[in-house]
This record gives sequence, structure tokens and C-alpha cells, in this order.
Amino acid sequence: MLHVVILLACAIAIYLSCEWFVNAVEWLGVRLKVGPLAVGTLLAAFGTALPESVVTFVAVVFGSGAQQKDIGVGAAMGGPLALATVAYGVTGFVLLTRRRKVQAAARTAAPVSAGAAATASPDLPDEAPPREDLGDVRKLARDQRWFLAIFVVKVAVGLVAFAFKPWLGLLFFAAYAVYFWRELRDGGEHGDGADLEPLLLQRRREVPATWAVVTQTLVTLVIIFFASQLFVHQLDAIGPMIGLSASVTALLLSPIATELPEIMNAIIWVRQGKTPLALANISGAMMIQATVPSGLGILFTPWRFDHALLLAGVVTMAAMVYLLAMLWKGRLSGRTLTVAAVFYAIFGLCLIPVLS
Repeated sequence: MLHVVILLACAIAIYLSCEWFVNAVEWLGVRLKVGPLAVGTLLAAFGTALPESVVTFVAVVFGSGAQQKDIGVGAAMGGPLALATVAYGVTGFVLLTRRRKVQAAARTAAPVSAGAAATASPDLPDEAPPREDLGDVRKLARDQRWFLAIFVVKVAVGLVAFAFKPWLGLLFFAAYAVYFWRELRDGGEHGDGADLEPLLLQRRREVPATWAVVTQTLVTLVIIFFASQLFVHQLDAIGPMIGLSASVTALLLSPIATELPEIMNAIIWVRQGKTPLALANISGAMMIQATVPSGLGILFTPWRFDHALLLAGVVTMAAMVYLLAMLWKGRLSGRTLTVAAVFYAIFGLCLIPVLS
């Protein structure tokens, strides 16, 4: 019972910290003169992906045994899987919920005269529901193509052994450096903060002090880091209690815990009507997860995949192909994003016989 209470407390702490974090990181983007989309793909993604990248770094570089290094490799594969499926699925669900609330509010607030006009003209079609603002879907598609190309190489390298494999880890770092530079260039025009909510640490100031922006950003990141780690430890304890083996818990539940900050950020931004930022945060975090932890794993471990890791890679690629197909057909929406979570359910169903 205590583990469940701590688990819930950590989830609440992460959500509240993410509310303060997204508030601070938008002001940080203004201070650094970073474009609005780059705030999501670079600043927010780097901040929320940094904790699990540090965990991977410690596991693969300072791990004393093969088991600890395997944890680092599993994290490098589980993170992208959770983002490509659960994070996008939750974003789509919240987007659908918000859209229904907006439509219900619009119907409630509709003037009586509009209803009378509709009655007088029964042949007029109903007003089409408002289209969801997903931002620049072409840029999102480009980011996901980048991710898929890098991820395919990442999985392929895990299936073979050769002498110079460790040096390929440097190429993954270089790939993220190119992505980082491109995002800074194409992140859009930076704003002056006029349309942002006041910084929570200085609610009465229209333009917050730089020290307050930096302090709120760093403090919330520290809370998110420790709360996420405690969340993972509680899952490790609860898993065997409900009949799940340690390996199933590590691959099925832990990735969701480590990517919980990105999921929380997406929920908050969608609820604020900033869906492009939510999608940018997820795609940016996916690029980090596909490159930095992978580069560390390739440099400091044999980077050989078993059946469970290969399954994670295949499901992640399948989810990306589905997302790119929706983007190519112009059918990306809250409903189609929600379907992405089905791939994680498929992974869970296939994982149990693989590990049994």
C-alpha cells in the first residue's frame, strides 16, 4: 500500500513540477531568443530528456556488471518506444477531450437568434467542427523521418558485431548536433513574451527577471528528476506484487515512468491550446532518445539485442510508419494520434511470451 501511495505522490509532484517547468521554459526561450517551436524541440525536450540520459550514462559508463549495462541499453530502447506510442496516444486523447469541451461550450454559448435562423433555414448544413491546430505538420513529418532513419540504423547496429562498432556512437552524437543546429535555424521567429502567462515565481511582474526564469527552470528539473527516479523504483517494487517479472516491469512499465515528464508536458500544453508545442516536445525528446543514449550505449556496451529489445525496436518503427502515413495522407488528428497507444498494448501482449 505504501508503494502505491508514494507512486501517486510522485505522479502528482511530476505533474505540478511540469506545470511550473513549461511556464518557465517558454520564458527561457524568450530570454535566449529561441523560436517557439525550438522551445519544444530543444529546450523542453533537452530538459525532460536529460534525467534519463544521465541515468543511461551512469549505467553504461560506471556500471560494474553486465546487468547494469543492460539496464542502460534497455532505457535507450524503451524511451523512444514510450514516446512514439504512449506519449502521442495521450496527446491525441487530451486533444480529443479538449475539442469536445470547446464544441460543447460553443453550443451552450450560441445565441438564440442563431438557433432561430437555423430553424428558418433547415437546408443549411451544420457548421463543421473546428479543425485541430497541430502546427507545422510538414516539419513534424520531417523530424519523424529523421528519427526513423536514425532509429533503423540504431536497431541494425544492435543485430551485428564488428570491430569498429563503438566508434559509430560518435556518429549518433553528430546526428543530434546537426538536428540541434537545424532546429535553432528553423525554430521560427522568437517572440517578446507578450502572449505568455506571467512567470509563476513572479506572478505580479509582466516581464520576469532572468534569475527567476533560470531558478524556476532548474528547480523544477531537479524535482522532476528525483520524482521520476522514485516513481521508477516504486514500479520495480509493485511489478512483482501484481505478478510481473522484473524483466517485464523494466521493459513495459519503466519506460512510461521515465518518459512521464514529456507526457505531462504534452497534457499541459494541449490543455493550454498549445498543441504544436506539445508535439514539438515529443518529437524533440525522441530525437534525443534516438541519438544521445544510443551513442553512449554503443560506445560503452556490446550493444547486442535480445528478442525483447528487438521487439521494442520493431514496434517503435511500426508506430513511426503509422504516424508518417497519417501525416502523408493529411489525416493526423486527435483521433489518429490516440491510436498510437495501441502499438504499446501490442508490445505488451507480445512481450510476455517473448520473456517467458
